[in-house]
Amino acid sequence: MATCAVKGGCPSDYVAVSISLLSVILLLAKATTPYLIHKIPRPKGSSFWLVAIQIFASFNLLLSIVMALGFLRFRRRYWWSSCYIWAVWIEGPLGFGLLLSSRIVQAFQLYNIFVKRRLPPIRSFVLLPLVLLPWIVCAAFIHLNKPLNSRCHMGTRWIIPVICLHALYVAALVGFTGAVRHIEFRFQELKELWRGILVSICSIGIWVVSYILNEIHEDISLVQIISRFFVLLMTSVLVLAFFSISISQPLISLKSLGTKDHQEYSMMGRALGIPDSGLLAQRELMQLVDPNEPLEKLLLNRRFRYSFMEFADSFLAGESVHFYEEVQQLDKIPLSDHVRRVYMARHIIDKYITPGASMEVNISHRCRQEILSTLDLAHPNLFKNALNELIQLMKMNLAKDYWSSTFFLKLKEEARIKTVDNELEQSGWNFSHRLSSVHCADDPFHQEHSPRKSSSSSRDFELQ
Repeated sequence: MATCAVKGGCPSDYVAVSISLLSVILLLAKATTPYLIHKIPRPKGSSFWLVAIQIFASFNLLLSIVMALGFLRFRRRYWWSSCYIWAVWIEGPLGFGLLLSSRIVQAFQLYNIFVKRRLPPIRSFVLLPLVLLPWIVCAAFIHLNKPLNSRCHMGTRWIIPVICLHALYVAALVGFTGAVRHIEFRFQELKELWRGILVSICSIGIWVVSYILNEIHEDISLVQIISRFFVLLMTSVLVLAFFSISISQPLISLKSLGTKDHQEYSMMGRALGIPDSGLLAQRELMQLVDPNEPLEKLLLNRRFRYSFMEFADSFLAGESVHFYEEVQQLDKIPLSDHVRRVYMARHIIDKYITPGASMEVNISHRCRQEILSTLDLAHPNLFKNALNELIQLMKMNLAKDYWSSTFFLKLKEEARIKTVDNELEQSGWNFSHRLSSVHCADDPFHQEHSPRKSSSSSRDFELQ
């Protein structure tokens, strides 16, 4: 036991390493399931790379603890096995520090979007290095003073400032979470923030106890083995509980292996419970389409809009129509429901407005900047100018070709058949397969078939 306590390779060490590997596998499965199983296109911008950074930081944190605390039996003869690389740089700025910093950036985004109702004033790729800067400075200072011994342990006078830095970042996360606690989130963002805070505090507490035990009882083998086992075990729990996808990608967070009927959440409108969002109802009223009417009026007809959308998608130019559809869903949300309006507006901006978005629409730079720099994401006319530009663009391009396409002929034929069926139903004809629905005076079955009359007639027959 004494040998493995110093050099590593104890049975408990391998158990802890196996648990950490399992946590990494579960973390990767949780992050990649929506893209691999449901074939969702990868988002662009901070909504994707902040989640990717969390995975990178979690892996670094687990690996640094394994390498720094001597879970595996190897000699530190090479520069890459140095304590200052694993216990200082990878565990600090590239591990726990990066993990906390990415979560703070996400909480800062939530605060600006839902409390201030505006996009964050500082881009995420600028804010993250600024938040991480104290960790880099602290790691550089420790590296210069070299307080670590051969077993990667540091003295008590170094542990206290390091733990205070951990606690400072948790306190910052608590501050942002407290500022958004009154928001009625729809995708469990607040729950995941509090869960991350709770697990972080527990992890820091266990790390403090383990470091103290390692420093005070460095000569007791059993204490060394147990303390490092719990450090890695708690870190494995931390990376799983701390991971969040709903804060950056709320719609994608609903599509996991455990989610039933994930097709119900293929659109943000459905996920937010907006009425009449999604597919057309089978019995929806069909109206004849007049090509001479303005496009703005025609697009208000859902069947025409969906036919026009299919036509535009066939030419890989359906972004404008999809944008119009989602703005129509936004307009159905009451002005007093700020949270749902902000959710929908943020979704539209990320999908259609942000440069490089998956379905970026062709609007002027002035119009795009007006939306991105808005001071009220819940404003009713946020996308009005963009919508006007896109309608004019559709008039010049798509609309002219649509009237001679098979999509319009199919829509016109469906409208004609539906109109004939409605006229026949209104005139009293019913082409159902039931015999009792035939409207004829000689119909022997044209009578009431209530249970009472049937029973009474049977009794009269018996009496006769």
